[in-house]
Amino acid sequence: MSWTERLGELGIELPGVAAPLAAYVPAVRSGSQVLTSGQLPFVDGSLPETGKVGAEVSPEAAKGHARTCVLNALAAVDSVAGIDSVVRVVKVTGYVASAEGFTGQPAVINGASELLGEVFGDAGVHVRAAVGVAELPLGAPVELDLVVEVA
Repeated sequence: MSWTERLGELGIELPGVAAPLAAYVPAVRSGSQVLTSGQLPFVDGSLPETGKVGAEVSPEAAKGHARTCVLNALAAVDSVAGIDSVVRVVKVTGYVASAEGFTGQPAVINGASELLGEVFGDAGVHVRAAVGVAELPLGAPVELDLVVEVA
């Protein structure tokens, strides 16, 4: 079964590639890897929520935003290599705009990691960092980037 078919089984449609906010591209292929730029949880070109996790944004909502971020990252991968060329997910780096004292970054970024497991199964198992930060672009609560191996 192809990854496109698996996405269809899960009822997931990749979004359009999010437009860059500055002087960069959404993804590049280098040899057998595709690396994405940081992806925000854009839905139809805008952020559904802004603020810091643990204050204005609940951890549960932020986990959903991490899922949206990884879908945007997969759309960027698809745009340069085709989603069906993915051999495995290598690394996820997640950034969580965190209120003072919030330490649940790993649970937030699980929104992305769990989706990758649903889509890619064993090929979705990856290394990861979940980092708390003071601010993210446009006031986004979550941002992440992705590295995948492609055929």
